Amino acid sequence: MAGGCFWCTEAVFKRLKGVISVMPGYAGGSVPNPTYEQVSTGDTGYAEATQTTFDPAVISYATILDVFWAAHDPTTLNRQGNDVGTQYRSVIFYHDEKQKKIAEESKKQLAESGKYKSPVVTEITEFTNFYPAEKEHLDFYDRNREYGYCRLVIDPKIQKFYKDFKGLVKG
Repeated sequence: MAGGCFWCTEAVFKRLKGVISVMPGYAGGSVPNPTYEQVSTGDTGYAEATQTTFDPAVISYATILDVFWAAHDPTTLNRQGNDVGTQYRSVIFYHDEKQKKIAEESKKQLAESGKYKSPVVTEITEFTNFYPAEKEHLDFYDRNREYGYCRLVIDPKIQKFYKDFKGLVKG
């Protein structure tokens, strides 16, 4: 999934019960083995994304999507806050027809809920590739809590997650 900066998405998803691993990286583009610098240009077709492995006996894909919707603004095209460009677009990369169907239904329910005045612009796209981000991006939030971006952007997302999904927080 991609919902803006992968530092944010990783920080939220790794706190979910049933999530086994979260890897930040690049998905949906065409350049082999992209780098952060290449993806940052917005010219590679990649989105900053996270590959999340989870235990479906503990957490459902639908619940993960609920957290995804809450962790970013799915109505802004190619943007999350001050992060602007196609690399920050909102995308669900599905792995099979079952995930596609669940994602489409989840998006439809969100759009019909009245939560947003603007349309939900999140893409639902077949998974084609994923390249892990460079080592310095792994666990960025947990290693850099005093960094300005972490305090100003990620901390509020984490606090909202704890408030809205307290029953899903790892112990």
